Amino acid sequence: MSDNIIETTNLTKSYGDFTAVSHLNLHIRKGSVYGFLGPNGAGKSTTMKMFLGLTSPTEGSFHIEQRTYPRDRVAILKDIGSFIEAPAFYGNLTGEENLEIIRRILDLPKSAVADALELVGLSQHKNKLAKRYSLGMKQRLGLAGALIGHPPILILDEPTNGLDPVGIHEIRTLVRSLPQKYDCTVLVSSHLLPEVELMADDIGILNHGNLLFEGTLQELESHAESQGLPTYNLEETFLAMIDADNQNRGERG
Repeated sequence: MSDNIIETTNLTKSYGDFTAVSHLNLHIRKGSVYGFLGPNGAGKSTTMKMFLGLTSPTEGSFHIEQRTYPRDRVAILKDIGSFIEAPAFYGNLTGEENLEIIRRILDLPKSAVADALELVGLSQHKNKLAKRYSLGMKQRLGLAGALIGHPPILILDEPTNGLDPVGIHEIRTLVRSLPQKYDCTVLVSSHLLPEVELMADDIGILNHGNLLFEGTLQELESHAESQGLPTYNLEETFLAMIDADNQNRGERG
């Protein structure tokens, strides 16, 4: 049996003439942190939205925990905690009250709210109205909403947006610890490549909806070396790989 918890087969999403995701074959290992990288508009968020049933594939398929979309959509969603785009809250409710709504929907024990607040470092701000939260605190509250109840799969889209360097470090350390702590798998997209380098076991690099590379950081280094691309850090390798792909497509920059 495959040790991949998420697999896609030629997953494609088109909007009219525009193809956002093209014949994507991802292999996300159970218990790993998978860094999903690509420039803005590369198709990362669209792929994550397909996993969450927020948009339907035009072609291809995906399996999550041996379950198939759309047949097992509800069962799939029960196992996923997600943080995608800017998290939405009820501004006139406190952080704690916002999480209490999620707890009731998911039918989790009462202790789940305090546990999630503690995990993201918001315990002392639990009685503050969400509209009074800073951008960084809102990101943490969104993360708490994804983490509540310790789901086996976490899908996090740019979870460190708007955080200061200390906050970025804390969230990265938290994400890195989750698989071991809660036996979960994390799919995380970020444009902060040095952070991904410290956080991810495997990475997938997407450009114009196409997967340019998938594998470990070590495998990426070997791949880059064989292509004559810089290998001294992930950021340089990534930029060179995207640039080479754009040039192959007859584009500039």
